[in-house]
Amino acid sequence: MNDLPRRSGRTVPDLVPLPPAFQAFHELHYPAYLSYVELQLGDLDEARRVVEDVFVYLAVNWRALMRTEVPAAEAWAVVKTVVVSHLDEGGRQPAMPETAVFRRVAAEVLRQTRGQFAVMESVIGLYPAIARLPERLFDVVVLRFVLGYPTGRVAAIMGLEEGTVRSHIHHARGKLSRDLGCGDPDERRSL
Repeated sequence: MNDLPRRSGRTVPDLVPLPPAFQAFHELHYPAYLSYVELQLGDLDEARRVVEDVFVYLAVNWRALMRTEVPAAEAWAVVKTVVVSHLDEGGRQPAMPETAVFRRVAAEVLRQTRGQFAVMESVIGLYPAIARLPERLFDVVVLRFVLGYPTGRVAAIMGLEEGTVRSHIHHARGKLSRDLGCGDPDERRSL
């Protein structure tokens, strides 16, 4: 595939005609990509520009993408690489803990995890703990619990098997529980 996208000013509709498979891929993944990138950048308009650049890149390289073993995983890797590059160019760190989107869902995240993390009294420790997760675990936690996608959808977005997503969730819960001093979540489930 070609070099990663840079701000071209072009949009996906400018690249007509597009294969129906690309159009379906765009429809399926654009909302999740946009939500994820907005969490990372902290700005919806900036996120839209970055995701549009990603899709222009994917459209230009569509045939090569379709020849890869798992196209969704390859496309997700492009999203991640472009976000990191975009942040690096601006000398910035991911904005996830500070974004309005993340704050908006904080209450729901706590409600869903309160039973598993009973010791945790506030989200102050949760955000940094999530941010310290290894990349794959971080992505799964953000997509599943912060953005609210079901496990199957997370698997489709990231190009993974559902069992792998469930395993990542299990490992992330264990790591978060240990990092937050809440003990082993598996021990509490067996009681």
